[in-house]
Amino acid sequence: MSPVVGEPAPGFTLPSTSGTDVTLAQFREKSNVLLAFFPLAFTSICTAELSSFTEDVTRFAAANAVVLPISVDSIPTLREFKAKEKLAVELLSDFKREVCRAYGTLLEDKFFSRRAYFLMDKQGTLRWSHVEAELGHRRDDDDLLAQIAAL
Repeated sequence: MSPVVGEPAPGFTLPSTSGTDVTLAQFREKSNVLLAFFPLAFTSICTAELSSFTEDVTRFAAANAVVLPISVDSIPTLREFKAKEKLAVELLSDFKREVCRAYGTLLEDKFFSRRAYFLMDKQGTLRWSHVEAELGHRRDDDDLLAQIAAL
């Protein structure tokens, strides 16, 4: 079950491709956070989506938002993916599927996450969420940036 808009977002700590752990709470009072759950590294839609985040990294920063892409892939896989695609965003590994379950995105039968977005304000409150009905669909960055601008 997904968290409810208007309530505090479920906290977490996950390893990242930078080699350090990322905690949702570390952004509190500093910036808005967009969690972007994606199914699997090295797939066409996910590659396009994360490349788009890289192209627009300055636009998200100007909107005072940090984008945290999350998948169930291992850190070594995500590091290889990041290097191959020259991605500017750090990728988070939810290898144990705990965060996917907390946010209601895990497809239990496939054991990976559906594509979903959760936007938190600086206080850590969930302000907007969207779960794609089909794995092949994704939000455009302009749509995501419009949601951030509406905070």
